[in-house]
Amino acid sequence: MGLSERQLRSALDDVAASDERVARELERVGYPAPRIRERGFRTLLRTIVGQQVSVAAASSMWAKLESELGADFAPGELLARDFDALRACGLSRQKQGYARSLCELVEAGAIDLHALPEDDEEAIALLTQVKGIGRWSAEIYLLFAEGRPDIWPAGDLAVQEGVRRLVGMGERPKEQRTREIAQDWAPHRGAMAIFTWHFYANPAL
Repeated sequence: MGLSERQLRSALDDVAASDERVARELERVGYPAPRIRERGFRTLLRTIVGQQVSVAAASSMWAKLESELGADFAPGELLARDFDALRACGLSRQKQGYARSLCELVEAGAIDLHALPEDDEEAIALLTQVKGIGRWSAEIYLLFAEGRPDIWPAGDLAVQEGVRRLVGMGERPKEQRTREIAQDWAPHRGAMAIFTWHFYANPAL
C-alpha cells in the first residue's frame, strides 16, 4: 500500500516548512495524487512485463497473461506454462527468464513480498536478486506498493529533471548528485519523489 493522500500532504507540508522552493512550487502546482500499487509478486511481474515497451503493449500482454493464467494467478501457475504459451501472451525469451526468476524465488520462499526487511537498503538488495529487477524497479516497488516514506529513486530521469527545475540548476544532475540534493528532504523523500514527478509533468501550470 503506497503513501496515502493524507501522508503525502503531511510529508510535503513538513518539507515546505523548511524549503521555500518546495513551498513555492507546491503552491503553484498543488499536491500530487497518491501512487498506490498492490503488494505482492504481481506488481513486480507487471514491472517486468512493462520494461522497454509502451504502456499499451504492456497492458495488452498483462491482459493476455490474466486470460491464460487467471486474474489471481499464483507464481506456480506461470512456472507451469511452457515457452510457447507465454510467448503467445507476448513475453519474449528475456522477459520469460525474468518472470521465471521472480516466480521461482517467491515459490521457494527466498523472497517474501509480504515480509521484506524493514531496512530499505536490505529490501532493495533482496529485490534485486530477481533477474530484470534493478535498483530503480526495487525502489518504485517499495514506494508504490509498500509506501516506504524515505525512498528516493534518484536514478529516475524525470526525478533528476524535476530536481533540476526545482533547485534552478543549469544541467540535469546525475544520480549521485540527485541523492545528495535530496538529503535535506529526509525522512520524506518518498513524498518528494512523487511531488517531483507531479512537478515535472506540470511545468506550465
